[in-house]
Amino acid sequence: MPTLIAARVIVIALPVFFMIALIPYVQNDYVLAGIYLLIIAVSAIRYTRKEFIFLIFGFIMLLIAEYFFLMTGVEVFERRTLLGVMPVWLPLLWAYIFIAIKRGVLVFEKYLL
Repeated sequence: MPTLIAARVIVIALPVFFMIALIPYVQNDYVLAGIYLLIIAVSAIRYTRKEFIFLIFGFIMLLIAEYFFLMTGVEVFERRTLLGVMPVWLPLLWAYIFIAIKRGVLVFEKYLL
């Protein structure tokens, strides 16, 4: 059972790891955002309506939260293609991470609770 849980969580996390790994290799923020949208679209084949809402919620909330966080000056991006403070692909990455976390929690609920 623990092996099954670990395997399912790793499969859920793989797109996130891949998305993060692309960041230093794709220098054009708009191309990277396009790749992220493609990954999200391919993953959307398995989305439920609730997951789509969760994706949109994650995108909007983390866009706003990241913007205000960056305004504190604690974190600064060199790539500032969105609102002049962050890369345009960042909210897409966060939105997909929201989905991955939700799916991971469901795995743990199914097998551990």
